[in-house]
Amino acid sequence: MPEESEKVLVFQIERSGDTAVVKCRGRLVAGTTEELYREVKNLLPQTKSVVVDLAELTYVDSTGLGTLVRLYAATRQAGCELKLLHLGKQLRNLLKLTNLLSVFGQVEDQGINIA
Repeated sequence: MPEESEKVLVFQIERSGDTAVVKCRGRLVAGTTEELYREVKNLLPQTKSVVVDLAELTYVDSTGLGTLVRLYAATRQAGCELKLLHLGKQLRNLLKLTNLLSVFGQVEDQGINIA
C-alpha cells in the first residue's frame, strides 16, 4: 500500500528570470491535476520557459497525461517553451504507448524538450 505522501501531488514553483521550474512529487492522477495546470498557466504571460521536473513523480494516469498535453497546448499558445525533465520509466512508456513521445519532441539526456 502506498504511503500517504505518494497518494497526492505536491509541487513547488521556483522562478529564475523568465524561466519557471515546477518540481513535482507524488502521483499525477485524477483529482490532483487541476491545481498544477492552473498555477502553471497563470505563469505563462510573464514566462518564456517552463521546466517541469518529474524526478520525484511516482505515477501518472490518463488524467495526468492529459494535463501534460494541456500544458503543452497552453505554453505553445502563449509562445513559451515547455520542457519535461527526469521522466520516469512509467511515464516514458506511457508517452511511447500513446504515440505522444514523438509529438512532444526528441528525448534528451535531461528530459524531453517540447515546442
